[in-house]
Amino acid sequence: MKPDTTTAMRGLISKVRSALPFSLPAAELCAGPCRGCPKKLLELLDGEIVEWEQRLDNGEIPTLGDVNKFGRLCRKIHKAIAANGLI
Repeated sequence: MKPDTTTAMRGLISKVRSALPFSLPAAELCAGPCRGCPKKLLELLDGEIVEWEQRLDNGEIPTLGDVNKFGRLCRKIHKAIAANGLI
């Protein structure tokens, strides 16, 4: 059985938090050539994650489109972070 959208969103947030280097210092994020600013990308994604966590805690139920849109954003940022050699 597939999870509901709230469970799917929380699971996606959990996977993203463990997969991306949110705790790296700015000096390491900005070392070397950049293809898209990893610091700004991680700040953007962290803001989205915090917003969704608050919305979920307040009882909001995301739509399948919300989960899909958030997942696409995460994939794009993961790809950019990997291109910069940080993963």
